[in-house]
Amino acid sequence: MTMLSRVAENIYWMARYIERAENTARLINVNTNLLLDLPRRVRLGWEPIIDIMGTREVFNAHYHEADERSVIRFLITNLNNPSSILTSLSLARENARTIRDIIPREAWEQVNQLYLSAREDAGQSLAQRNRYDYLRRIILGAQTITGLLAGTMTHDEGYDFLRMGRNLERADMTTRIIDVRSATLLPETHEDLTPFENIQWMSVLKSLTAYQMYRRTMRIRVRRPDVLRFLLQERRFPRAFVHTSCEVENCLQNLPHNDKPLKALGTLQRKVLRVKPEKLAQDELHGLIDDLQLGLAKVHQRITETYF
Repeated sequence: MTMLSRVAENIYWMARYIERAENTARLINVNTNLLLDLPRRVRLGWEPIIDIMGTREVFNAHYHEADERSVIRFLITNLNNPSSILTSLSLARENARTIRDIIPREAWEQVNQLYLSAREDAGQSLAQRNRYDYLRRIILGAQTITGLLAGTMTHDEGYDFLRMGRNLERADMTTRIIDVRSATLLPETHEDLTPFENIQWMSVLKSLTAYQMYRRTMRIRVRRPDVLRFLLQERRFPRAFVHTSCEVENCLQNLPHNDKPLKALGTLQRKVLRVKPEKLAQDELHGLIDDLQLGLAKVHQRITETYF
């Protein structure tokens, strides 16, 4: 392999951190809207978001209560939170800075600008009326970087590491959203809340900007088994689990010494394609998601051992 392992690692992590910032921004926006859509007696609040991000211990160390203001600060500006938007963009910028000679100059400038404007305007995110616009700028900024790199970076092994980082991060977030959203939104036992189950699963789709594509592909109303099938097994949707794993597989095929990462990935793909979503009870779904997340961690570990 002609690329230095340090450079490959920087590219990989830059892509992961940009994707993480975008995903976190999406999640906050959707939760804000969801709380307005549900009836007042359904108290969901902001706590589930901390679980989706897997950062409960860090949160509890800094805040006493998971109220809206605390969670928003934690997710956007708190630099002690490894998944906050500012932490992610700061780390993306640091990785991009060290590989400025590898990525197009415009991409570096865009990463730098996105971090600086996100930091400067962070105060706006605390007020609900400004939050949507602030987060939308983060999402559009991240997508601009993704598009810029796709359109101007040589599609060599460096670009393969970039795509692997982005797609592993994306797969991770898709599984987290399915897991926590399906478990904490509306318990299956609340019969009087069944009209709102539709809103619940629409929120899962909207967290991944998947609602319109779901309607186009499935042509049926929003139902739990169909949403699970779409988000786990739809090969043509960019945020579906199988699609992201196929993207990682394509990248690995272009790289040398790929046996161990490909083997770990193959196990994961077979597991998700064997699933019958209509037969998954909530505890079985939770078990499946745990397996998928462990599988993603293993793929990441194999990539790290082999190339970094």
